[in-house]
Amino acid sequence: MNAWIGLGGNAEDSRELLSEALRRLGSTAGIGRLRASRFFRTAPWGVLDQPDFVNAVAEVETDLPAEVLLDVLLDVERELGRRRDGTRWGPRAIDLDLLACDERVVQTDRLTLPHPRMHERAFVLVPLLELEPSFVIPGRDSAARCLERLDSGEVDSVTPLANDEEEN
Repeated sequence: MNAWIGLGGNAEDSRELLSEALRRLGSTAGIGRLRASRFFRTAPWGVLDQPDFVNAVAEVETDLPAEVLLDVLLDVERELGRRRDGTRWGPRAIDLDLLACDERVVQTDRLTLPHPRMHERAFVLVPLLELEPSFVIPGRDSAARCLERLDSGEVDSVTPLANDEEEN
């Protein structure tokens, strides 16, 4: 199956942490091909009084069940220093979200697919569309049409990071 993963963080070293998360995912048993979008600088969402985020989306080919892949993402977060004792939508070193797995629609106590808010977040849709311009969010609409419906200020806040650009 193909799975889509959102990556983000707004710590001083988030670019390095996202790169390391991609390396770890790429070397995980059960994950084959991995490709990732560019990194994007994004204004905070939810809690606005915090540094800008670095965001990306990765696509992986995997034979892992969705809940096992979720466990892999949570393990990588923990290994890279993620603590879940802060403010919701507040600052974080790294965040890995399972966005979608093929066209599956899943609702369990642990997992909702597709991610329930991905269609409202430019910081997910912009890098996702870079990888897959025709992506359709299962049970919703095309990612491109979802992006068109977002406030243009939010969309404009998602800008690619240059290789030599410093964070904050």
